[in-house]
Amino acid sequence: MHSWLASATTTVGRCRSAECGLRSFHRDLINTKQALAWVKKCGLAVESDRASVPNLAEMIARASLRGSWWAHPKGGEIFLLSRAIRRSPDVLVCRLMDGKITYVHRRMWPALVSLAGRFSKQHLAALKEVLTPSGKHKLLVTPFPDWVPNEVLRSAQQLTGIRTLRNWPSL
Repeated sequence: MHSWLASATTTVGRCRSAECGLRSFHRDLINTKQALAWVKKCGLAVESDRASVPNLAEMIARASLRGSWWAHPKGGEIFLLSRAIRRSPDVLVCRLMDGKITYVHRRMWPALVSLAGRFSKQHLAALKEVLTPSGKHKLLVTPFPDWVPNEVLRSAQQLTGIRTLRNWPSL
């Protein structure tokens, strides 16, 4: 096992205080549970690119990244945690923010559905990467609103414009 794989799966870390209001963690690395808690707290985050919302790769690196995060010493940890987040049933993976990989936590889905008319349906499609039997990666795309659970549709219908915008991060 690679040393970064062993440490990424067993240690805890910290989030910059500016990131989503999370208080400090205590070590340099974070685990999957903490990464998912970060996404939940943020509500909306991008995987690695610059955007007006928090960035997972930079939160893990605890620094602004230039170029590919693969070259960063914590690139392995970023990869493992991004894939764990992508597999979570509580996180929608889409291209909401300027076509970039975006995580939307389940708590934000009703607001997202309510505001869907403001976004391209293509950007609201759910993305899931799978490994084929031949070892190739394949991207499965579930169009909006096909991925939306019925309870989320009902919750979205009950939101008013003001309540929706209060629940949505500023973009």
